[in-house]
Amino acid sequence: MPKTAGKKRNGAAQSSPYAKAKVTGANNIFKMKTEIGQHVLKNPGVAQAVVDKADLKQSDIVLEVGPGTGNLTMKILEKAKRVIAVELDPRMAAELTKRVQGKPEQKRLEVMLGDVIKTQLPYFDVCISNTPYQISSPLTFKLLATTPSPRVCILMFQREFAMRLFAKPGDRLYSRLSVNAQMWARIDHIMKVGKNNFKPPPAVESNVVRLVPKNPRPQISYEEWDGLLRVVFVRKNKTLRASFFGTTSVMDMLESNYRTWCAQNDVAVEDGPSESADGDAMDIAPNAEDREDEEEEEWDGIMDVDDEDDIPEFFKEEADRRTKEVHARNAKRRKKGKVAELIREKVRRILEDETELAEKRARSCDEGDFLKLLWAFNKEGIHFN
Repeated sequence: MPKTAGKKRNGAAQSSPYAKAKVTGANNIFKMKTEIGQHVLKNPGVAQAVVDKADLKQSDIVLEVGPGTGNLTMKILEKAKRVIAVELDPRMAAELTKRVQGKPEQKRLEVMLGDVIKTQLPYFDVCISNTPYQISSPLTFKLLATTPSPRVCILMFQREFAMRLFAKPGDRLYSRLSVNAQMWARIDHIMKVGKNNFKPPPAVESNVVRLVPKNPRPQISYEEWDGLLRVVFVRKNKTLRASFFGTTSVMDMLESNYRTWCAQNDVAVEDGPSESADGDAMDIAPNAEDREDEEEEEWDGIMDVDDEDDIPEFFKEEADRRTKEVHARNAKRRKKGKVAELIREKVRRILEDETELAEKRARSCDEGDFLKLLWAFNKEGIHFN
């Protein structure tokens, strides 16, 4: 009977292992791995706006980080000479390759499979990225360290990270990241992007920023510059006096570095135990706001919560190694010697007399203040790398 046969056919179709496998397979292929920051930009209007802000030329080679399924890539290909897309997920790389297969764009798209932070990047003029949030900081500094520098970088970030990039002295989100990034690039906020423009929607809102690397680069050692910032931003609400004198490991590090500098420059050092009965005689009493930090604390290089991810791993390894060496060298030397007293006096003179920044806090210092501080320390043979 027709009615019964119809039910049987429907039942047979639903129980077909091939049909079930086809549906399940499709869902699995396009299931986003949010744990590695996969949130595909689905709004073509936003994608077009991002590309327009890059002001691309027909001769440009564009690096795209995390292309996903290629919604942004196709917009870039309309204006650029060539696109180098770096993708971590093989499924997404295959989907992007398939999207241009047999089309004129195929010859102008190069898909590189791997981790962009660990990949040796070829030459590119512009970088455009819907950045996986987990690599925001390391990607930013890798781009700023690239030689030759890209002309411009248009980067989508988690809103709070983006706001920290262009935060100014006195802002709540002003941090070591702010000072570091603004030293090496001019940073502008372009636009906000709501979470519903992505699939699947992330837990936070996003912002797009424009980074224009400074050319020529500032003639300053990154390790020195970042070393100073790591000291003063240990607790950015403390005075600079407390940041230096209130932390045992900081003074030990400066003493060790000074000894090294003296040895390299044939400067004689009068060593030996201090003649002062009170090794801390040169310390100045803390302000009321700093009394909670009156006891000396050990510095392990960790910043306030909003600074913990500022610098990528490939900048941290050398700093961690040197910190361990400093701790090992000073583990047996607890009594302050003549060199330690000399360093404390130098630091006091620099903070109080030369720069007059002793009572200032890192949160309110600008780039000029930090440059003045670094120059004064280096002039006295005190280094931070």
